[in-house]
Amino acid sequence: MRRVDYDTELYQNYSRGRALTEHQLEAWTSAFAAALPDRRPLVGLDVGSGTGRFTPALARAFGPVTGVEPSVRMREQAQEQEQHPGVRYVAGSAEDMPVPSGSADYALMFLSWHHVQDKPRAVRELARVVKPAGRLLLRANFSDHHPEPWWLDHFPRGLEVDTALFQPLHEVIAMFTEAGWRVAEFGLVTHLSDGTRADMLERLRLRTLSFFAQLSADEVEAGLRSIEEAVSGDPDAPSPALSEPLLTLERR
Repeated sequence: MRRVDYDTELYQNYSRGRALTEHQLEAWTSAFAAALPDRRPLVGLDVGSGTGRFTPALARAFGPVTGVEPSVRMREQAQEQEQHPGVRYVAGSAEDMPVPSGSADYALMFLSWHHVQDKPRAVRELARVVKPAGRLLLRANFSDHHPEPWWLDHFPRGLEVDTALFQPLHEVIAMFTEAGWRVAEFGLVTHLSDGTRADMLERLRLRTLSFFAQLSADEVEAGLRSIEEAVSGDPDAPSPALSEPLLTLERR
């Protein structure tokens, strides 16, 4: 996987390009609540918190949250735009988190696992910071469980390139279970449309998905032109809902 540079340009458009509708945020928060203990407050970690698109929502729903993010610019965006009295943002990564051992009731990694460079180290670090019987909510794509959004077909190598970013599910599970975690649940979360196809095209033009960094400039331009042509016939058609995987792991 070609590394994605969030500190040069992507941080400027990330919040817009990866924006969540209220319905989407509600769907994900409900899915997280179903996977977590009923008691409140819970102490959480948002690992790879980016510009904080989930962090304040986690604090409102469950209790105090620390957003852990390696990108300086992404953290700055979060601190400026996504403030909440129960949230703090710190420099760190999945492999190295500046938080005490056993201090978190749960950790969320939302589409950040594929960015982790040293995954075995991250598994150990997550086990260090999450309490025994605590949960890891791993919203990741897997090469054998891929949502395949409608627009991906407009890039000739789209599915091949995107699935190559991710491990198969069994490989991820093996890494965690060998380090003392257990699978609590695996399922799909279906959320409502993220707007019209034209809305989605506007977000795609911002190129904030990891997928775009793996394509040549010509491939990106050709794919976006193809989407533009397809959308032009009915720009107000809703962008189809997606069912996306969520793996919940429990710390033994």
